[in-house]
Amino acid sequence: MDHFLDYLQNHIFLAGLAVAAVTAVLVYELRMRATQFAAVSSQEAIRLMNQGAVVLDLRDKAAHDAGRISGSRLLTADQLASAGESLKKLKNKTLVVYCDRGVRSAAAVRQLREQGFLQSFSLSGGVAGWQAESLPLQRG
Repeated sequence: MDHFLDYLQNHIFLAGLAVAAVTAVLVYELRMRATQFAAVSSQEAIRLMNQGAVVLDLRDKAAHDAGRISGSRLLTADQLASAGESLKKLKNKTLVVYCDRGVRSAAAVRQLREQGFLQSFSLSGGVAGWQAESLPLQRG
């Protein structure tokens, strides 16, 4: 232990750099866990859709109209806040929620699960991930 304290005193810069590196790794890991909360891949989302999952689009109306996953419903921010009331008939259904990149949908899934929608999932990567796998979007 004495050698360790001597090392820290003699190499303050290296010790500070080590602390900064550990902090950066922890922040990165926490951020990744936040965005991957209850996330499903595009292929898994297709499987869930084939089994009757309801797909909810969190983007604005213009983005939804420009290109959306087939059969998805637009869900506005105020509808999300009161999802327990406005979507109560879907409480026992599987929900797949998506946005542009998957960040807002992960937060929305947390909010939905707090309101009792236990079978809700976020599309990993959002529409960008969907398109990266060359999957089609419905237009109009």
